[in-house]
Amino acid sequence: MTEGVASAWRPSRGSRARLCVLMATLVANFGLCLAGANAQQNTVPAAPREPASVADFQPKRYLGRWHEIGRLPNRFQKECVAYVTADYAPLEDGDIRVTNRCQKADGSFIVAEGRARQPEPALARLRVSFLPEWLRWVPFTEADYWVLALSADYQYALVGTPGRDYLWVLSRTPALPREVTQALLLQAAAMGYPADQVQMTRQVP
Repeated sequence: MTEGVASAWRPSRGSRARLCVLMATLVANFGLCLAGANAQQNTVPAAPREPASVADFQPKRYLGRWHEIGRLPNRFQKECVAYVTADYAPLEDGDIRVTNRCQKADGSFIVAEGRARQPEPALARLRVSFLPEWLRWVPFTEADYWVLALSADYQYALVGTPGRDYLWVLSRTPALPREVTQALLLQAAAMGYPADQVQMTRQVP
């Protein structure tokens, strides 16, 4: 009886062939699904690399006054409408005194005093703090200030943060030729900065 039932349910040669084709199709489709999933994972964009900073940086040549030509809007400068400058002066301990100044809409000026240091010699990667002197010992209160591009004569510069949230175009003079500004912004865009959002700064004599 068992043998008869088994024989009755045994698939014919044609059924076995169709079953083999079905199994092969399922296996092939499963393989395609796996390949598609892997391809999708491989196309996920990688985190952007940190931008390159200027090499062979000479802090002493960077000292003096810089005029802001343009910047990415940021909350720290929301009241600055014109004549934005930054002055760098040497300190006895080797650090740099930073004095930022800008004009408000009412004609008055904002002045911020800070200190910058260069943790890695020859790299244009400064750490800056504008906290009061007695609070600067607190960890994680310094901000990155990276010089991303710099003319050979130290007359204009592109400065930003590695997170690409801040960006400045600076010049030794209140005005910079348009083609130079555009070239710096193109460099910034190539580094992943939203250069198209940079706003030009109004400078006054």
